[in-house]
Amino acid sequence: MSLALLAATSFGALQIAHATEPEWRHATSALGEPKYKAGFKHYDFVNPDAPKGGTLNLIAQGTFDSLNPFVVQGTSAAGLPGGTIMGGHLYDTLLDRALDEPATNYGLIAEAVSYPDDFSWTKFRLNPAAKWHDGQPITADDVIWSFNVLKEQSPLYNKYYHDVTKAEKTGDREVTFTFAVSGNRELPSIIGEYPILPKHWWEGTDKNGNKRDITKPTSEIPLGSGPYKIENVAFGKTITWVRVPDYWAKDAPTVLGRNNFERIRYEYFRDGNASWEAFKKGGFQDFRGEPSIGRWTREYDFPAIVRGDVIKTIFPTRSSGRMQGFLLNNRRDKFKDIRVRQALNLAFDFETMSKNMFFGEYKRINSYFSGTELAASGLPQGKELEILQAVKGEVPEEVFTQEFKNPVSDTPQALRENLRKAVGLLRDAGYEQQNGKLVNTKTGQPLTIEFLGDDPRDERTIGPFMASLRKLGIDAQIRAVDSAQYAERVNDFDYDVLAIMGIGQTLSPGNEQREFWGSANANVKGGRNYMGIKNPAIDKLIDKVILAKDRDELVAATRALDRVLLWNYYVVPQWYDDRARVAYWNKFGMPEKQPDYIGMDPFSWWIDTAKEQSLKARTQ
Repeated sequence: MSLALLAATSFGALQIAHATEPEWRHATSALGEPKYKAGFKHYDFVNPDAPKGGTLNLIAQGTFDSLNPFVVQGTSAAGLPGGTIMGGHLYDTLLDRALDEPATNYGLIAEAVSYPDDFSWTKFRLNPAAKWHDGQPITADDVIWSFNVLKEQSPLYNKYYHDVTKAEKTGDREVTFTFAVSGNRELPSIIGEYPILPKHWWEGTDKNGNKRDITKPTSEIPLGSGPYKIENVAFGKTITWVRVPDYWAKDAPTVLGRNNFERIRYEYFRDGNASWEAFKKGGFQDFRGEPSIGRWTREYDFPAIVRGDVIKTIFPTRSSGRMQGFLLNNRRDKFKDIRVRQALNLAFDFETMSKNMFFGEYKRINSYFSGTELAASGLPQGKELEILQAVKGEVPEEVFTQEFKNPVSDTPQALRENLRKAVGLLRDAGYEQQNGKLVNTKTGQPLTIEFLGDDPRDERTIGPFMASLRKLGIDAQIRAVDSAQYAERVNDFDYDVLAIMGIGQTLSPGNEQREFWGSANANVKGGRNYMGIKNPAIDKLIDKVILAKDRDELVAATRALDRVLLWNYYVVPQWYDDRARVAYWNKFGMPEKQPDYIGMDPFSWWIDTAKEQSLKARTQ
């Protein structure tokens, strides 16, 4: 990639200077040249003159008790960066992830980024205009302190930035990150994505003179630098964010035309049913992504739909693949035998569910990267086969001899045959039927499976699977708990099976694969290796993904990893859709197009006051 040196000190007037070695860049991309050249003014899908004002009402589910999202303890509020590496509404990052192209980041707090051809380090030059909401400048010390604190106390950041060994100040406005390995093409981008925190605020004292402690939950409204700040909080009930009028980056090219709402208000509801009723009533949730095709097809007939006050639309997406499934906790002895895990997959009757519940709209997941070029198919060959040869003998032999395919139960005969095969596998694993129960012949203990969910509606989709398991003699039950209990049990790995859990994947996988399936993260509380995978062969393949030298090698390594994960049956794969179904109350103005890569960007929308007034007149 060859891009000109940015010598500008503001986003409005970028100047081009002669490049040095290595050159300064305005963007990073793991897939080639970025879409937007140096000096671009704004994304081409936004309205740069979008009006500001009004309130965006959103719903969150469960509860919250903390405004510090960087600790495992407590549940943080909506709008904070809980569960992601990025900054949410409150915190800016060095780089801003692009919304209409894959694996690309543009400058934000960092006006420029530099790295050598071997990707052994990355240097950022900070924008002198960047400041906190209290007016103090964002400094290199903030950048370094934030990185060290987050990596030290958060399992998420610790594993994601495993290969980043040092952050140091190398100039008045320069920070250099040194990497443990060279060749990781992703690191220059992802090191720019963590939230930068205000060192002076966290090391200071609150209004009562008490020293703040970032290692503990807090109820104090924290200082940030982003487009919004917290206006007020009712813990467990609501949180309201207000737009920062003098936000330092409001004219930045990745920001202009976005963040148009004066306020963003999240109201909390106890479960999915309550959230649904609130959406239909209006005033609580202005737009809703609908995950249930059954509800989308049968229940969007309430009065506001009939009047045209709520509009249904579908956005195509191509930004990510995903694995969604019943995630088996391999820390439990009952799931350590691969034959048991395979038997569970044989018992899952997707075809009947698709016909009776999903209207044939969903696709069966056959990959950890479903819907992308990264998904394994056929038999391994070429570079993928070469990569797999390095772990031959450590992975199931079927990896080399058979294409992975989920069992199909499209007829009663096929379902019976699949259940018969499952019985055989369970027998080989040491189980036998005794008085209608499947019992371990060595321990005498029956095989029981509890599915953990956080929504009472989960039973509708889990029920048919449990019925099939009971035919095998397995005592299958569901435990639906509230969101706080669910989060606590997930963090503590206190479950047999996570009932309906999705793991999203980008088109440029990298360090996050260690977080998902790396052995070192298997027992880290709060981590995302939900299945507790400890497999040296998978660790080796993850390294191949992370250190891929080019796109072809990355695709081959990812397919190899996908294939080995599938043949180990850590998950009973479920279903997916590559379209986003969205319903919204008719109060918005929208740009002429949306970013088709991610499907939609609601923060490029704005409140149309005429529509909003008309809507209020009809609904009050």
